[in-house]
Amino acid sequence: MVDPSFWDEPSLAQRTIRAANTLREEVASWSGFTRRIQDAAELAQLEDEGLHAELEKEVESIEKELEKRSFIAMLSGRYDRENALLAIHAGAGGTDSQDWAEMLQRMYLRWAEKSGYETEILDMTEGEEAGIKSVTIAIDGKYAFGYLRSEKGVHRLVRLSPFDAAHRRHTSFALVEVLPQIAMDDPEVEIDTSDLKVDVFKSSGAGGQNVQKNATAIRITHIPTGIVVTCQNERSQLQNKENAMRVLRARLLEIKQAKKDEEVATLRGEYTKAEWGSQIRSYVLHPYQMVKDHRTDYEWGNTQAVLNGELDDFMEAYLKQI
Repeated sequence: MVDPSFWDEPSLAQRTIRAANTLREEVASWSGFTRRIQDAAELAQLEDEGLHAELEKEVESIEKELEKRSFIAMLSGRYDRENALLAIHAGAGGTDSQDWAEMLQRMYLRWAEKSGYETEILDMTEGEEAGIKSVTIAIDGKYAFGYLRSEKGVHRLVRLSPFDAAHRRHTSFALVEVLPQIAMDDPEVEIDTSDLKVDVFKSSGAGGQNVQKNATAIRITHIPTGIVVTCQNERSQLQNKENAMRVLRARLLEIKQAKKDEEVATLRGEYTKAEWGSQIRSYVLHPYQMVKDHRTDYEWGNTQAVLNGELDDFMEAYLKQI
């Protein structure tokens, strides 16, 4: 960074500065943790009975911190530290599946809030009767992608349907996609503006005061790949375009990485239809209460807690296994 030619390539210089700042934070964090351990050891050497209770409490806290740091050390993938884009798509099951997609949206928003992450809904298509057909959410915070990559796949719900007059048991499916958000200057993805077709249209909504009178929604088509991205949640056309480009960059990165066989599993994995037999996790609300991850066999009977965002145990069980 002290080299006179450092700023000859501004984008490279900025990436280098970001990387250096990240490393400084990491070193400072571990240095602080090491000092805590040393301080506790020095207090223990005093053999003062009056400090016994305080030391026990500090040792317990250090052990919990060490366990957390040991787990985070496993999140060493190239994009594990990055922000994430999470997309939910209703699958087989009609109105029930659209309602299920909305339940999953609430679950992940609750999880993000509990985890201290910031969220922003970039695009959402509502169902005709209830729920949502699809939603794309930006989740910002350190290791957001590292944690959430455990959630990609088909999620199955079994319950007594509130949309069935006979109140029969229904099975619904929804597909969850998780992609890393990458910086606009990331050299991994270069977008030629001549390859883009940009359409502007009026946002769809629930009607009444919610309907946009101006055309602010954006649809971007990447002609070489056929990828179509829409964003309509902001009132600003410029903001919607920026958000759409964020999603497009993430999807182009996904395609590029998927071509490298050894990295397919760490980004998205093979595409599977959101239907019976391909689920990664089942949420059973009837005839018994159970959430089970089929990849790890980890299960928990407190379905309400899981649907309220208590997902860390499921995530960690999966990430420790891979």
